[in-house]
Amino acid sequence: MSLPPAPSSTATGPRSVFDGRMPAEPGDLRIEARGIAPVPGQHRYGGPGRLFTVWFAPNLTMTGVFTGTVGIALGLDLPTALLAVVLGTLIGAVPTAYLGTWGSRTGAGQLPLARLAFGRSVTVPGLLQWLSSVAWDALIGLFGGDALARLCGWPFWLGVLVMMVGQGSLGVLGYEAIHRLQKLMTFVLAAAFVALAFRLPDSVHPAAVGSAHGADRVGAFVLTSTIALSLALSWAPYASDFSRYLPQDTSRPRMFWYTLLGVSVSFVAVQALGLWGATVFTDQTARGVDRLLGGGLLGAVGLLAVALAALCSNAMNDYSGSLALQTIGLRVPRPFAAALAAVLGFPLVLWMHAADTAARFQNVLLFVGYWIPGFVAVVAVDWFARARAGEPVDPTAESVRSRSGRPALVAFCAAFAAAVPFMNTGLYTGPVAAALHGADLAYYAAFLTALAVYAPLRLRRSRTTLPDASPA
Repeated sequence: MSLPPAPSSTATGPRSVFDGRMPAEPGDLRIEARGIAPVPGQHRYGGPGRLFTVWFAPNLTMTGVFTGTVGIALGLDLPTALLAVVLGTLIGAVPTAYLGTWGSRTGAGQLPLARLAFGRSVTVPGLLQWLSSVAWDALIGLFGGDALARLCGWPFWLGVLVMMVGQGSLGVLGYEAIHRLQKLMTFVLAAAFVALAFRLPDSVHPAAVGSAHGADRVGAFVLTSTIALSLALSWAPYASDFSRYLPQDTSRPRMFWYTLLGVSVSFVAVQALGLWGATVFTDQTARGVDRLLGGGLLGAVGLLAVALAALCSNAMNDYSGSLALQTIGLRVPRPFAAALAAVLGFPLVLWMHAADTAARFQNVLLFVGYWIPGFVAVVAVDWFARARAGEPVDPTAESVRSRSGRPALVAFCAAFAAAVPFMNTGLYTGPVAAALHGADLAYYAAFLTALAVYAPLRLRRSRTTLPDASPA
């Protein structure tokens, strides 16, 4: 499959599916038809401060709260589990913040930019990213749909259906609608979660002493940290999607810090809430929220906040999923691709809800992220190699090359293979993870392996001036 070209704004015919209408200014809420074609400089607008809200609000979900309960369930006491959450979140947030700075420089989304390293092989991470966006729709929609169903007195499936329609509509509207919603929801959801936190001290007793000891305690600490890392790192393949309209001269340090703070503060806050109220936030998270708030009007407000949080987060999943679908070569309009992700997330939510929610939740959460460390390592090495060799960073030019991207694909696959022995999920526990008392080091093994394999291959390509980069 040849790489889909990134056409100019004047493209016509079948190639124009990657182009299309762009938002012109903050508050322009008409449907964004722009696909993977880079955003021209004259269409850029906004400042780096909007990156804080776009990365803060979508993480204030009950998915993060439920993830926070895992540390207590594994036998850790509250201070130790909180330390694991902070450590893992920061490690995962740094790559996301770094990759996000590429959007203003190139005007391109993260998966389209990956073509610089992967060439035609971008279809592999592109497909994984698209599948991951559908999986995240289910992980988050599970709680949002449940909250909406309880709030309105609907059956579970109807609550999920309405949730998917709402998030799909936002994904269709696109970049500016998502930014504006997240700015508003930053204040609304922060207030709702603060109110929820104030209800906890009177009704729950956090774990002061854990049941895990010795090597089991170390294994539980590492696994808790890895799960927190997986949440923050899951945004890495989306990162520049939401900065690609920023002007090229936007301060990259400010972009980095706004993104880092948005991701890390929000994730640590909701996971800390889950740790504190682990005895209340069970599999039936929406019911736990309603019960915790005492039902009535306050309980209804809490359920509405849970549903709105899921809507905010999943709109971003659908938007980035639409860019990933175009990146792998499918010539479908971006709005249609965004709606498709929401449609496919619906049956996956029902599957997760049908049996052991906790087990399926953790399994999906880990599996959708194991490919990301290798991806991050490959694209980062390629970026550094270009800077060192003075090579251009031009996704428009690179998209019409006929490179196979074999070195990147080899490193990417090697990274995933290296991670397998270190994995720890309910479906599979690798021999190394078992020997380490459940410690999941798969993310670290994948990242280091990709670095070790790809860096020599990429540097060799620089020395030979891209011999496989002849025009298509």
